[in-house]
Amino acid sequence: MADSKMQAFGSERGWTPLALVLLGSVWIASVGNWPLWRTLAQLPEMSTGRGTLFVAAFGVMVAALTTGLLALAAWRRTVKPAIAIVVLSAAIGAYFMGTYGVVLDPTMMTNVLQTDPREAGDLLGWRFIANVALIGVLPLVWLWRAPIRRMPVARQALHNVLAFVGCALVLVALIALFFADLSATMRNHRSLRYLINPANAYFSLGVIAKQANARPAGPLETISADAHVRPRAAGTRPPLVVLVVGETARADHFALNGYARPTNPELAREDIVSFTHVTSCGTNTAASLPCMFSALGRSRFEARERDQENLLDVAQRAGLAVLWVDNQSGCKGLCDRVPHAAAIEPASGTALPSELCSDGECFDEALLVGLDQRLAALPAERRERGVLIVLHQMGSHGPAYFKRSPPNRKPFQPECASTVLQQCALETLVNAYDNSIAYTDHVLAATIHWLERHAAGNEPVLVYLSDHGESLGENNIFLHGLPYALAPREQTHVPMVVWFGADGTAGRSARTACLRERRDAPLSHDHLFHTVLGLLDVETREYQKALDAVAPCRGR
Repeated sequence: MADSKMQAFGSERGWTPLALVLLGSVWIASVGNWPLWRTLAQLPEMSTGRGTLFVAAFGVMVAALTTGLLALAAWRRTVKPAIAIVVLSAAIGAYFMGTYGVVLDPTMMTNVLQTDPREAGDLLGWRFIANVALIGVLPLVWLWRAPIRRMPVARQALHNVLAFVGCALVLVALIALFFADLSATMRNHRSLRYLINPANAYFSLGVIAKQANARPAGPLETISADAHVRPRAAGTRPPLVVLVVGETARADHFALNGYARPTNPELAREDIVSFTHVTSCGTNTAASLPCMFSALGRSRFEARERDQENLLDVAQRAGLAVLWVDNQSGCKGLCDRVPHAAAIEPASGTALPSELCSDGECFDEALLVGLDQRLAALPAERRERGVLIVLHQMGSHGPAYFKRSPPNRKPFQPECASTVLQQCALETLVNAYDNSIAYTDHVLAATIHWLERHAAGNEPVLVYLSDHGESLGENNIFLHGLPYALAPREQTHVPMVVWFGADGTAGRSARTACLRERRDAPLSHDHLFHTVLGLLDVETREYQKALDAVAPCRGR
């Protein structure tokens, strides 16, 4: 009778779904988490016998967690797809965490979701393919060919529940036994929780989804409904403010801030002010860009319950002409309600030089091509009140730093020409990065020259501010995007440059001299909204004079 029942459900040969789950979980917990084990092995407290025992117990915890979750999908038709998804996720996550020293927290996952194919291409290569093939594809080839034993539904359900409960008990027991070690390790090395692969990615995606649903749907909250331009005195010109949003620039690699290498030869010849102690809102574009254009400031922006309008909306509401020109992955929604264009799309009546653009990507000088035509296309009545132009750079976007400067503008040689940064000698990596900074210097000088050509009819101002910094291998960390509380200064210390023109007037010279005396004052992205409104002569209740970096010297 028993034999006839088993024949009704198929052969006894093959793997049970739970056996496959256990094998997959052990593979993920060991091989798929090699960045976690490498990081733990480097901690001094793990070099003792107690530390070794804790690492082994932590490995069992990771395996138990993965097994327990996969046990819920341990059915004949679902177990292989479920394991495949988790194994491939772990393989991809292990590559990026192990190669670039990043962690997959909610902020980094937001950045991943907003990365366009062009940026993603720079992060991929033969090492990525090899890593995913070894950790993900090869075990899945075996998995897909493995026969699965049929079991009665009730028995399989019972086994799955018992496996889930058993894993939960093992996890609780090990946490209780090693609670002191676990709590101390996670408290002293907070980034470790975001190295548990791939649970870190799934948890972060859940946080992102929760945050998105927590904010009410519908239109943005209106701010500065009272915004207007201050009446202009007779004989004065309307402001023409160009705000250049830098990408991945470190303040400590600007010669203007004391860096030993000549990365700012052209700006050094201009009458500019370079602020030396400026802190970013975040450690990646997805976090920093919306925050730096917000009126809320970093702390209130992170705690906001509803999204609201930004600096561009306020300037446009005040009656000014506003334009965003992008040479990166987009404006993250900031420019959706104002005139905007991509640098790779030629302005009417212009053509992009072939040496500036190829393969769907442009050097930053393309931002200035056709800018006269783009400006002329804005409503004349708005231009008479003033203009705000935002140029969003590709800047020093990694890991392909060597792609960010033209062949004829690479003063530092030899340079790293690989996206696998840890394979490059440190000197060549820094050379490639510094070449991108030197090219930004050239682009900013060219922007100043463009502004000078419009000085007869406008009061020209240049503001340059980078969105975040970059790690170049310090403490084996590359790129950016670490959780803000854990991020090194290299990722949050950003350059900010201001230029007011060079017409020789006493007032402008005095204002520049005054700001130069204040160049070491602590500033942050919180100041940008209010500083730009002040430069545009916009009055509104949202404006805070205390956060206007230029206000202390405006009367000079």
